[in-house]
Amino acid sequence: MFWIALFVLLWLRFALLVRDFQRLSLRGGDVETGAWVWVFRLYARLVQRMRVEGREHIPTRESLDGRALIVAPNHTAGVDPVLVQAAIAGAFEPRWMMAEDMRAPGLQWFWEYGRVIFVDRSVRDTRSIREAMRHLKQGGVLGVFPEGHIERPPRQILPFKGGIGMLVARAEALVLPVVIEGTPQCDPAWASLWRFGRARVRFLPLIDYQERRASSDEIGEDLRGVFAEATGWPLNDRVPIIGGGRRILVDVDGRYRDEDGRVLDDEEAMAIRASLNGSEAS
Repeated sequence: MFWIALFVLLWLRFALLVRDFQRLSLRGGDVETGAWVWVFRLYARLVQRMRVEGREHIPTRESLDGRALIVAPNHTAGVDPVLVQAAIAGAFEPRWMMAEDMRAPGLQWFWEYGRVIFVDRSVRDTRSIREAMRHLKQGGVLGVFPEGHIERPPRQILPFKGGIGMLVARAEALVLPVVIEGTPQCDPAWASLWRFGRARVRFLPLIDYQERRASSDEIGEDLRGVFAEATGWPLNDRVPIIGGGRRILVDVDGRYRDEDGRVLDDEEAMAIRASLNGSEAS
């Protein structure tokens, strides 16, 4: 009798779990994507201890009515896309744009499954822009980090790349700004996945730049201002230097470091930037 009761309880738990997976499914009732979302939510709750605010600003598929949407979070750590997907649950699935130099070869199967659009930051990458535009024109949801780099130090807003304004303007997309903070601050960026944090994910009101008839440059500038006003964080123009075979990053303390981990002073870093700019101009 005990084993029969145990079997029935386990079967019921399994049935409820499958129902949860179907409810969270992102691709037309596909149980597998629902299972991924369920895992992301469990991970966000137990490891990152995530708090979510502003859920009322998350649109539904129905409310979008075929309109393209760009989810635009500030960038704090490698764990950011997982937290955003966990927070929006089964509402929709952003297709993320991600830097090519951050691609981990061992996770190729995961990048393909998530249909990630990789961007080569060392050149003007028109291929990735065309793929992103194709996705948006089909009424898709795109995940874009407007800063293009991880905030170093944290809680400082980097310059917004011009691509975000161009994508919004050309696709006439709605924008969902998302403020992330409290994630593990560590290098490399992906190390944040296996460290504990106290993440806070805050959704801001949806923005329709089509109503304002704003240009690409105006959109990027205005969106950066939206984040500055919502957070009260200072603006920070110190960004990594990538190009010409060089990769000078900014560490968690806001210092420039070269490929070998050597700390560079500002004068040396700016000299490298100037030489790379000169090479591009010639």
